Amino acid sequence: MRASTLFVPEAKKSYERRAMAALYAVGRLLSQPGDPTRALSPVLKVLSSFMDLHGGAVALLVHPDDPLADDAVNPYVIGATTDVDVPFAAGQGAIPPRVAHTVFKTGMALVAGNAAVELGPEAVPPELADCGTVALLAVPIRAHGAAPLVEGVLCAYRVVNDAEPHKLGPDLHLLIMVAASLGQALQFHRLTSRSLAAPAPPPTAAEAADQRAAEDLVREIIGDSPPIRTVLERIRKVAPTRATVLLRGESGTGKELFANAIHHLSPRRHKPFVKVNCAALSETLLESELFGHEKGAFTGALERKKGRFELADGGTLFLDEIGDISPAFQAKLLRALQEREFERVGGGKTIRVDVRLIAATNRDLEEAVAKGQFRADLYFRICVVPIALPPLRERREDIPRLAEVFLQRFNGDNGARLRFGRCALDTLKGCFFPGNVRELENCVQRLAALAPGPVIRAEDIACQQDACLSAQLWRVESPAGQPAALAPSGPGLAEPPPAPAPTAPSPVPRANGRAERDALIEAMERSGWVQAKAARLLNLTPRQIAYALKKHGIDVVRF
Repeated sequence: MRASTLFVPEAKKSYERRAMAALYAVGRLLSQPGDPTRALSPVLKVLSSFMDLHGGAVALLVHPDDPLADDAVNPYVIGATTDVDVPFAAGQGAIPPRVAHTVFKTGMALVAGNAAVELGPEAVPPELADCGTVALLAVPIRAHGAAPLVEGVLCAYRVVNDAEPHKLGPDLHLLIMVAASLGQALQFHRLTSRSLAAPAPPPTAAEAADQRAAEDLVREIIGDSPPIRTVLERIRKVAPTRATVLLRGESGTGKELFANAIHHLSPRRHKPFVKVNCAALSETLLESELFGHEKGAFTGALERKKGRFELADGGTLFLDEIGDISPAFQAKLLRALQEREFERVGGGKTIRVDVRLIAATNRDLEEAVAKGQFRADLYFRICVVPIALPPLRERREDIPRLAEVFLQRFNGDNGARLRFGRCALDTLKGCFFPGNVRELENCVQRLAALAPGPVIRAEDIACQQDACLSAQLWRVESPAGQPAALAPSGPGLAEPPPAPAPTAPSPVPRANGRAERDALIEAMERSGWVQAKAARLLNLTPRQIAYALKKHGIDVVRF
């Protein structure tokens, strides 16, 4: 395919789809606990597999206390390449020294449409030397802060036919987004490592009491499954820092509860915890709610009102459903988050605040950024420490305990003495619950309110009576024609229903290599990178899809 025809409408949609999948994979890799440098090589492999950006490498600035400092022949080391994830000294050819020094010094991206001509033959990796025209792209990796420091360089190559700088624009934009995520992950790891390494003075009696109270609040988060333990471990690690947290998860997964836990585990626990549901307010009302307004600023503004930013000064501001704010308001919010200053509606005085931000969304922000619905710079500002909250179907072992807690709460509120039968809990454990914990709580309350006796039986549950609200919501049917939530021979729904409406991709075309590769990636993405499921989507055998993945050099991403 010629570069000059790369971004016709259909090809552009294909590129955007692959870019969104790549960003999602990168986000998942960088959100794993531990040192993010271990994820550098997998990130580069994602760029190669998804986007055909080959020969990738990351150069990292050497800090004075870095054990690699004495071995570095330049002020940086190569942190990883597509195939090597062990740091080694610069000057070994992974990134042309001229390119690395230029990006480090200027802090600007560098693009060479024909690397061999513009930078010399040595700028092209040996494995790409016989591939014709090779373009080079290098972008800075920054540590975010008041004076952003260039602490790394992300470099990759694309093989093209007609290398023109403007054709490389989408690649450059993607690399800038990946580099921003890398910078945030590296900065967060460095901050938490320092806080853990610094010896803490023994707590006073009052501080110890506060810490116990905070831990008691965390214990109110019910669950002992591996996904919940991972989330709680990450929350305890990030809470003592000032880092912005983005809670991601489906509706009903308890984002506000986790945000509250982060606040109470932080040094700001004695300061306000202020909540705003961004989706519940129009753009005009949201601006007044967050920034406040002066008397007479608009009709009905009878007196001065402080906004939520002011009310949260010194504490934590929780912006729920931040993905639903309008594009016009995003620029105003970005300035307030960057500068920690704003003006009230109808006022001219600049107000400065000290606020720690926790944001939450159930939207796919990477897709929204790719479609121009969400500002990329705001995305980078809020996605410093992303924490993915697992849906209830991914922690089914927690369902019986949650159900028991909700039933005891109902009993206490209503003076009842209801209890679950064993089969009832097994049935609940197998249900899908697209509304997650919130839906489970509603289900338990409905069961308790309508229970015919003191023991709630499996047959009392709605899905056993063809009255499951989830089944009606998703309109999913089983192969036998019964609603998916029914389980006449077992405990509820064992597998989640597919999302409504999507159509299965066509079988892999044999004539067009690019189309075949795109179809493979789309099927793998939709199936959660499970080859057997992707094979069924494409009407292939597992052996055929394994061969096709190997043929197109698509690395199977494992999270």
